[in-house]
Amino acid sequence: MADDDNVARMPRAFVPDLAVAVRRARLEEVERSHSAADLRTAAVARLEALGAALAPVFAQTGLHASAFDHGIAPVDPPRLFIDMIAFVDCGHDRKRYRFVQDTRDGSVVLAEDEDVEPIVEAVTMYVARRIVERERAMAAASSPKPAASATSAPPADARFGEIVTLYLIGALSGAAVLYALFRLGVAH
Repeated sequence: MADDDNVARMPRAFVPDLAVAVRRARLEEVERSHSAADLRTAAVARLEALGAALAPVFAQTGLHASAFDHGIAPVDPPRLFIDMIAFVDCGHDRKRYRFVQDTRDGSVVLAEDEDVEPIVEAVTMYVARRIVERERAMAAASSPKPAASATSAPPADARFGEIVTLYLIGALSGAAVLYALFRLGVAH
Protein backbone atom coordinates (compact mmCIF):
# COMPACT_ATOMS: atom_id res chain seq x y z
CA MET A 1 0.00 0.00 0.00
CA ALA A 2 2.93 2.27 0.43
CA ASP A 3 3.40 2.27 -3.30
CA ASP A 4 -0.19 3.42 -3.78
CA ASP A 5 0.40 6.37 -1.45
CA ASN A 6 3.47 7.45 -3.45
CA VAL A 7 1.53 7.28 -6.70
CA ALA A 8 -1.29 9.35 -5.28
CA ARG A 9 1.11 12.08 -4.13
CA MET A 10 2.92 12.43 -7.46
CA PRO A 11 1.64 15.26 -9.63
CA ARG A 12 -0.32 14.28 -12.67
CA ALA A 13 1.33 14.75 -16.03
CA PHE A 14 -0.03 17.67 -18.08
CA VAL A 15 -1.82 16.45 -21.19
CA PRO A 16 -2.18 19.25 -23.75
CA ASP A 17 -5.45 19.48 -25.60
CA LEU A 18 -4.81 20.46 -29.24
CA ALA A 19 -8.44 21.35 -29.92
CA VAL A 20 -8.39 23.91 -27.08
CA ALA A 21 -5.07 25.32 -28.33
CA VAL A 22 -6.42 25.68 -31.88
CA ARG A 23 -9.49 27.53 -30.58
CA ARG A 24 -7.26 29.90 -28.59
CA ALA A 25 -5.03 30.48 -31.64
CA ARG A 26 -8.07 31.30 -33.78
CA LEU A 27 -9.33 33.82 -31.21
CA GLU A 28 -5.89 35.45 -31.08
CA GLU A 29 -5.84 35.66 -34.89
CA VAL A 30 -9.24 37.35 -34.96
CA GLU A 31 -8.06 39.92 -32.40
CA ARG A 32 -4.88 40.57 -34.42
CA SER A 33 -6.78 40.94 -37.69
CA HIS A 34 -9.20 43.42 -36.12
CA SER A 35 -6.34 45.51 -34.76
CA ALA A 36 -4.49 45.26 -38.10
CA ALA A 37 -7.63 46.39 -39.95
CA ASP A 38 -7.99 49.32 -37.56
CA LEU A 39 -4.34 50.30 -38.13
CA ARG A 40 -4.78 50.04 -41.90
CA THR A 41 -7.92 52.19 -41.80
CA ALA A 42 -6.10 54.80 -39.73
CA ALA A 43 -3.13 54.78 -42.13
CA VAL A 44 -5.41 55.22 -45.15
CA ALA A 45 -7.18 58.12 -43.43
CA ARG A 46 -3.84 59.81 -42.66
CA LEU A 47 -2.68 59.35 -46.26
CA GLU A 48 -5.98 60.72 -47.60
CA ALA A 49 -5.48 63.83 -45.45
CA LEU A 50 -1.97 64.21 -46.86
CA GLY A 51 -3.31 63.71 -50.38
CA ALA A 52 -5.83 66.50 -49.82
CA ALA A 53 -3.03 68.78 -48.61
CA LEU A 54 -0.99 67.94 -51.74
CA ALA A 55 -3.88 68.44 -54.20
CA PRO A 56 -3.02 72.13 -54.87
CA VAL A 57 0.58 71.15 -55.69
CA PHE A 58 -0.50 68.59 -58.29
CA ALA A 59 -3.08 71.02 -59.68
CA GLN A 60 -0.19 73.36 -60.56
CA THR A 61 1.90 70.81 -62.48
CA GLY A 62 0.28 71.83 -65.79
CA LEU A 63 2.03 70.26 -68.79
CA HIS A 64 3.95 67.94 -66.47
CA ALA A 65 0.88 66.40 -64.84
CA SER A 66 1.35 63.14 -66.74
CA ALA A 67 4.69 62.59 -65.00
CA PHE A 68 2.99 62.35 -61.62
CA ASP A 69 0.68 59.40 -61.11
CA HIS A 70 -0.38 60.24 -57.57
CA GLY A 71 -2.90 58.34 -55.50
CA ILE A 72 -3.28 55.82 -52.69
CA ALA A 73 -2.37 52.29 -53.71
CA PRO A 74 -4.31 49.41 -52.14
CA VAL A 75 -1.23 47.61 -50.86
CA ASP A 76 -0.17 46.64 -47.37
CA PRO A 77 1.01 48.95 -45.92
CA PRO A 78 -1.02 51.60 -47.78
CA ARG A 79 1.05 54.07 -49.81
CA LEU A 80 0.35 57.45 -51.35
CA PHE A 81 2.31 57.38 -54.60
CA ILE A 82 3.72 60.64 -55.92
CA ASP A 83 5.09 59.14 -59.13
CA MET A 84 6.44 55.77 -60.24
CA ILE A 85 9.43 55.87 -57.86
CA ALA A 86 8.34 57.93 -54.86
CA PHE A 87 5.65 57.38 -52.26
CA VAL A 88 4.57 58.28 -48.74
CA ASP A 89 3.61 55.65 -46.18
CA CYS A 90 2.85 55.82 -42.48
CA GLY A 91 6.04 54.17 -41.32
CA HIS A 92 6.33 51.17 -39.07
CA ASP A 93 4.58 52.81 -36.12
CA ARG A 94 1.74 54.19 -38.32
CA LYS A 95 2.16 57.58 -36.60
CA ARG A 96 4.87 59.12 -38.77
CA TYR A 97 4.75 59.94 -42.45
CA ARG A 98 7.73 58.57 -44.42
CA PHE A 99 8.46 60.03 -47.86
CA VAL A 100 10.47 57.35 -49.70
CA GLN A 101 12.10 57.17 -53.13
CA ASP A 102 13.12 53.89 -54.74
CA THR A 103 16.59 54.06 -56.31
CA ARG A 104 18.96 51.61 -57.96
CA ASP A 105 20.66 51.17 -54.60
CA GLY A 106 17.44 50.60 -52.64
CA SER A 107 14.91 52.80 -50.93
CA VAL A 108 15.90 56.21 -49.58
CA VAL A 109 13.84 58.08 -46.98
CA LEU A 110 13.63 61.68 -48.22
CA ALA A 111 11.61 63.01 -45.27
CA GLU A 112 9.99 61.68 -42.12
CA ASP A 113 7.73 63.50 -39.69
CA GLU A 114 4.52 63.17 -37.69
CA ASP A 115 3.12 66.42 -39.09
CA VAL A 116 1.70 66.97 -42.58
CA GLU A 117 3.43 70.29 -43.31
CA PRO A 118 7.06 69.07 -43.50
CA ILE A 119 6.00 66.19 -45.73
CA VAL A 120 4.01 68.54 -48.01
CA GLU A 121 7.08 70.77 -48.26
CA ALA A 122 9.38 67.81 -49.07
CA VAL A 123 6.97 66.45 -51.71
CA THR A 124 6.58 69.93 -53.23
CA MET A 125 10.37 70.26 -53.61
CA TYR A 126 10.56 66.74 -55.04
CA VAL A 127 7.88 67.57 -57.63
CA ALA A 128 9.67 70.82 -58.50
CA ARG A 129 13.00 68.99 -59.00
CA ARG A 130 11.33 66.36 -61.18
CA ILE A 131 9.77 69.08 -63.34
CA VAL A 132 13.18 70.76 -63.80
CA GLU A 133 14.76 67.40 -64.72
CA ARG A 134 11.97 66.70 -67.20
CA GLU A 135 12.27 70.15 -68.80
CA ARG A 136 16.02 69.69 -69.17
CA ALA A 137 15.55 66.24 -70.76
CA MET A 138 12.90 67.57 -73.14
CA ALA A 139 15.14 70.49 -74.14
CA ALA A 140 18.07 68.14 -74.79
CA ALA A 141 15.89 65.85 -76.91
CA SER A 142 14.54 68.71 -79.02
CA SER A 143 17.86 70.52 -79.60
CA PRO A 144 19.50 69.97 -83.02
CA LYS A 145 22.38 67.53 -83.22
CA PRO A 146 25.80 69.16 -83.62
CA ALA A 147 27.56 68.69 -86.96
CA ALA A 148 30.11 65.88 -87.12
CA SER A 149 33.61 67.07 -86.39
CA ALA A 150 36.97 65.68 -87.45
CA THR A 151 37.33 63.98 -84.07
CA SER A 152 33.98 62.23 -84.24
CA ALA A 153 33.43 58.49 -84.79
CA PRO A 154 34.39 56.99 -88.16
CA PRO A 155 31.67 56.58 -90.78
CA ALA A 156 29.54 53.45 -90.81
CA ASP A 157 31.40 52.01 -93.85
CA ALA A 158 34.73 52.06 -91.97
CA ARG A 159 33.15 50.35 -88.95
CA PHE A 160 31.65 47.67 -91.21
CA GLY A 161 35.08 47.00 -92.68
CA GLU A 162 36.57 46.64 -89.19
CA ILE A 163 33.84 44.17 -88.22
CA VAL A 164 34.40 42.05 -91.34
CA THR A 165 38.16 42.07 -90.79
CA LEU A 166 37.77 40.95 -87.16
CA TYR A 167 35.36 38.22 -88.22
CA LEU A 168 37.77 36.90 -90.84
CA ILE A 169 40.69 36.95 -88.39
CA GLY A 170 38.61 35.00 -85.87
CA ALA A 171 37.48 32.46 -88.48
CA LEU A 172 41.02 31.91 -89.77
CA SER A 173 42.38 31.58 -86.23
CA GLY A 174 39.72 29.00 -85.39
CA ALA A 175 40.47 27.06 -88.59
CA ALA A 176 44.20 27.10 -87.82
CA VAL A 177 43.61 25.75 -84.30
CA LEU A 178 41.36 22.97 -85.61
CA TYR A 179 43.94 22.05 -88.29
CA ALA A 180 46.72 21.93 -85.69
CA LEU A 181 44.63 19.74 -83.39
CA PHE A 182 43.79 17.44 -86.29
CA ARG A 183 47.49 17.13 -87.26
CA LEU A 184 48.43 16.32 -83.67
CA GLY A 185 45.78 13.62 -83.60
CA VAL A 186 43.80 15.14 -80.75
CA ALA A 187 40.60 15.63 -82.75
CA HIS A 188 39.16 12.67 -84.59
